[in-house]
Amino acid sequence: MASIRYLTGITTTGTPHLGNYVGALRPAVEASRRPGTENFYFLADYHALIKCDEPARVQRSTMEIAACWLATGLDPEQVTFYRQSDIPDIPELTWLLTCVTGKGLLNRAHAYKAMVDKNHAAGADPDTDVTAGLFMYPVLMAADILMFKAHRIPVGRDQVQHIEMCRDIAASFNHLYGELLVLPEAQVDESVALLPGTDGRKMSKSYDNVIPLFAPREQLRRQVMAIVTDSRAPGEPKPVEGSSLFQIYEAFASAEETAALRRAYAEGIAWSEAKQMLFERIDREIAPMRERYDALMANPAELEKVLRRGAEKARALATPTMAQLRAAVGLRSLADAAQAQPRAKSAKAQLPSFKQYREADGLHYFKLVDSDGRLLVQGAGLPSPQEAGRAVASLKGGDLAGLGHAFHLADGATEADLRTALARLTAP
Repeated sequence: MASIRYLTGITTTGTPHLGNYVGALRPAVEASRRPGTENFYFLADYHALIKCDEPARVQRSTMEIAACWLATGLDPEQVTFYRQSDIPDIPELTWLLTCVTGKGLLNRAHAYKAMVDKNHAAGADPDTDVTAGLFMYPVLMAADILMFKAHRIPVGRDQVQHIEMCRDIAASFNHLYGELLVLPEAQVDESVALLPGTDGRKMSKSYDNVIPLFAPREQLRRQVMAIVTDSRAPGEPKPVEGSSLFQIYEAFASAEETAALRRAYAEGIAWSEAKQMLFERIDREIAPMRERYDALMANPAELEKVLRRGAEKARALATPTMAQLRAAVGLRSLADAAQAQPRAKSAKAQLPSFKQYREADGLHYFKLVDSDGRLLVQGAGLPSPQEAGRAVASLKGGDLAGLGHAFHLADGATEADLRTALARLTAP
């Protein structure tokens, strides 16, 4: 059975904090050890240029995030771990995808719409501070995913739109050039913890309420002690609901440890004592990783070596994929084209192919085209790409029961034609 490919990237514009560790780093490292999976992790430094024009900050963040991944247990021998800018095939694929992506699709991207809305609210021109990089961000993200034929992309619910846009872009490309790109699926883990910051709001650099992941021990203690609590005195019972301190503790502690702190809250534990418990619990998990992190940050040449090896692994996959896609769109050697022309007229024809696409009505369609370009099956408009994909899978599996509602035979095509085409597609 073929393995499932997962792909995750982190933009290199900041220093990872405890919220990043609990919500992204720790679960991703755990996921990388699952059997039957291939895992790709990358430092999204091209994406960083959209948000940051400080070269030193981008470089420093790249070092910090790479060191964080490795310190938290990511094994570069078992996964493909690389820096985005080390893969020149990615910007090349971005351009190919740009040429099949409708502006209307990009107009709907959340980040672009948020900037336009902000400008409207300020009475400014809608495009103030909107760079082409911000507008084209979803296409670059699609190239990151499609280059490595990833099947599943772990994201937060606020990022699902990017995966849906990636599917639309891939479907548009496949509609024109054949089924060459894998349509990915978003994987949303609703159980991932979202840590509050020191002020009770979501931990975020924009709120200046973060606790850096690998802060020195004494800095960690100070920041934990600065977590905002209420005015309940020692001995007075304290509610766990809405307690930032309790939520952070729960993200690090076992079920038994969490239950013990819950009882201590009910018994009136002093806030200073509860904060000390939280500090000790975090430090117990982080301290060994901090030592590894500090060693890596002191040896940037070692980090560079790891990333270079990862780039070699990634390019071994990306280069042949890009060659296939270049040929598909017509970027071919003229000598090869001259030699290929007689073969194109030979009796050995291309295989039939499915094409998925989205029309202006917002619905998702598919069709099956025979090797000679003749339309055999036309899919009905379906509300989502997933439903269109399931209909295609049903047909490929030989289930023709959907004829008449999910899809129908094209004029002049027979069921025998359809079965012959499907047999050719599934033949070894």
